[in-house]
Amino acid sequence: MTDRDETHEIFSLPHLPYELNALSPYLSSEAIDTHYSRHHTRYVETLNRLVENLKNPPSTLETLIRSSYQSDIPLFNNAAQAWNHAFFWESMSPQPTKPDGKLRDAISRNFGSIEALKQQFIAGGTGHFGSGWVWLVSRNGDLSVAATHDAGNPITEDGLTPLLTCDVWEHAYYIDYRHNRADWLLTWWDHLANWHFAEKQYEASLGKARGWVFTDSGNTSRR
Repeated sequence: MTDRDETHEIFSLPHLPYELNALSPYLSSEAIDTHYSRHHTRYVETLNRLVENLKNPPSTLETLIRSSYQSDIPLFNNAAQAWNHAFFWESMSPQPTKPDGKLRDAISRNFGSIEALKQQFIAGGTGHFGSGWVWLVSRNGDLSVAATHDAGNPITEDGLTPLLTCDVWEHAYYIDYRHNRADWLLTWWDHLANWHFAEKQYEASLGKARGWVFTDSGNTSRR
């Protein structure tokens, strides 16, 4: 587990939910450390500097993301990227998982098969021009694949619940996969996707559970 001393910052860099080497050989400890310690850290640090200028900063990152969307681009970009990365870490698991239960049924209903969803998810990531994220999302139980550009985040859209995300910014995969985004997405899907987490998020989209929030990965983690 990667530790971070408590600070008096409004938003803290979340803890990783596993050791740096836990996702190897599919994602190396060097790739995770660089991504987490440099990129994710920078977003959180910049976010806190920007929040200092707010007279009444929101108490949650989710509220800040929604309130700054389309009104304060620098604030939104750093807030959303801090959130997106924390959600991305949760979207991966060192142990192999598979869709089950209601989520598996929803996949069959909305896509026809898990394989069809896989192909659409990978196509969504490879077909996205430039930096961004590819998401599996739910609207009241109906699933779809969405790609967002740069810091784009599905929670800015009412009624949309993210279940999983894969980072397709080049810094997420370049150390291990160089320019080959397709290989990264295929490996992520086959070996790293955390379907147990996705199932909990799916329950939340149905109104039967609380969805993940940013502080769940921080010092107040439920783990």
